[in-house]
Amino acid sequence: MGQLERLTDGYLQDCETRGIAPTTLAGRRRELERFELWLRRRPRVPVAALTGEHLVAYVRSRTRFRAKATVGGVMSHLRCFGEYLVARGVWRENPLRWLRGPKADPRRPLPRRVGREQLTRLFAEAARAHRTHHRHLWPALLAVCYGTGLRRGELERLDLTDFDRMTGLLRIDGRKTGQERRVPLPAVAVQLLDAYLPHRFNAVTGPTPAEPALFVSETGRRLRGERIGHALHGLARRAAVPRVTLHQFRHSCAADLLEEGVGLPEIQRILGHASAGSTCRYAQIADPARRAAMQRHPINELLGLAPLPEVHP
Repeated sequence: MGQLERLTDGYLQDCETRGIAPTTLAGRRRELERFELWLRRRPRVPVAALTGEHLVAYVRSRTRFRAKATVGGVMSHLRCFGEYLVARGVWRENPLRWLRGPKADPRRPLPRRVGREQLTRLFAEAARAHRTHHRHLWPALLAVCYGTGLRRGELERLDLTDFDRMTGLLRIDGRKTGQERRVPLPAVAVQLLDAYLPHRFNAVTGPTPAEPALFVSETGRRLRGERIGHALHGLARRAAVPRVTLHQFRHSCAADLLEEGVGLPEIQRILGHASAGSTCRYAQIADPARRAAMQRHPINELLGLAPLPEVHP
């Protein structure tokens, strides 16, 4: 094993110790493996002798014809690795610390949510699954996603002990925000979980009886985010619904609660937003007060038009 490989392994172990999310850790591993392969095709250079020119040449070759976000991601992975090398004394300074990435578009698109009719189709299709385990698993999983607005990582890390049946509360870890929270589940989500749990216990009596995950496959293994995402795409295709993602359920939860009159502070606590500004974005797509205000606009009286009826997606 070469010096760069040993340093890469040490860096990834350090990231894992610091609690970096598995998906982020996997992305850093893939990028550093590409960097190692790129260096092998060139004259041998010790890690301590790598310069900014080497790094810029790799970034240029790695991101040719790629989006600005990809360029920024590659530079971020290498910059973090460079900080580790500086801390270990391998480099005196990190060349990427002062190298700016491409200027990305600062405009953030409005959150996309799943409409009420589309949600109805998804739940109906999930309840028609051929396999008994899936027929109880997917309605419960969708109800938790839509009912609480979980992030994908928070969903896949849910354990059985995080669900308190007596209080109807769901404990959500604080790996992303640094602060865990407890979110009350809607009554129908609790009922669907009650219907799913016996099948969950039957699944984990197989080869992995000690699996702590709340949502498991038929073989008793924890459902990962990628598996859930692929299953959701297939579910949407069978339900004749446009392609949806797990994060859109989070948007739908926030926007629909806002339309039902729930205040922004409560929605912020449910979603686990550290900043109220993140929650306020949903007022752009679901703001009943603003819609009602526009119904009182003088233009309606001026042109003699009746107010339009409220439309729910």
